[in-house]
Amino acid sequence: MLCLAPGIALSPGIAQADQVSPQDRCREITFPVPQGTLAGKLCLPTDRPTDAVMVLMAGSNYNASYWDFQYEPETYNFRRAMNGAGYATLTVDRLGNGASTRPPSATLTATATAEALHLIVQQARQGLAGERPFGKVIIGGHSLSSGTSVMEATKYHDVDGVLLTGYSHTLNVPGVLGVIGTYYPAVEDPAFAGRGYDPGYLVSRPGARRADFYGPDNFDPRVVAADEATKETFSLTEYPDGLTSTLPGMSSAITAPTLVVNGGKDILSCGPDFAICADNATLQAAEAPYFTPAAKLRTFVLPGSGHSVNLAPNTAEYRAAVIDWADSIVR
Repeated sequence: MLCLAPGIALSPGIAQADQVSPQDRCREITFPVPQGTLAGKLCLPTDRPTDAVMVLMAGSNYNASYWDFQYEPETYNFRRAMNGAGYATLTVDRLGNGASTRPPSATLTATATAEALHLIVQQARQGLAGERPFGKVIIGGHSLSSGTSVMEATKYHDVDGVLLTGYSHTLNVPGVLGVIGTYYPAVEDPAFAGRGYDPGYLVSRPGARRADFYGPDNFDPRVVAADEATKETFSLTEYPDGLTSTLPGMSSAITAPTLVVNGGKDILSCGPDFAICADNATLQAAEAPYFTPAAKLRTFVLPGSGHSVNLAPNTAEYRAAVIDWADSIVR
């Protein structure tokens, strides 16, 4: 169990929550931001001290459980795998979902999320929940939150690594529009009706997630069911500025080592006919023009996976690639 030593106070701006996981040395904490509070969970390796933390935020349609998936965690839980490799993790719910504040949907933007991410990075360097400051901070995003990671890294240059998953500069526009077409107001969904969501909060329609986020022959139906049970809301107002990160120019300002990961059958991020995700080398060639040498760009394609690489049956291959890349930065 992670406990605060007597006399040690929480870092400024961070509130202690009651839930603690004795098995995984985790503590839930909150971060005040202009629109309310962001909910996070800090987890430490159980077998060694660490100077490095991964700050992980999920994209639209997901909350922090995307990184901390509870069904068959030995296979699908990214957070536990990183803790096992010697990294601390801080998983964070975006504003509007999970345990974070739910402001009016029209006020949600990727820019505000990027600013909040910057505040969290700074807190990690100052010390979280009584822990000593982290010397190395890696930010990791998925889909929309990959965009916010690009925005944070290019504006502040205060991180040691940038993990971008479900992200590329060659979006498949018909695929994106097709997925957007499966969204509807959360107030119409049985799982969210009557819970105080305003009509601008959207969620995927029941049964849509398998086609939207998984490879056609690369999924476990039980995982899809668990994914459906933990799906999340978002607002379309997060997309316009979030998608600017996929345009030429912004990512070229990243000065930290960067890893871009896509599933080989990602209908959103692999361009028409999945062309840029044929293999690692093809993705590297497609993405390299958008980064400078300072980014030391690496790429990885998870064969057969759709958009949600954390939830593919062969996700261990991707986690191994992330660990190898992270080790090259901090070890």
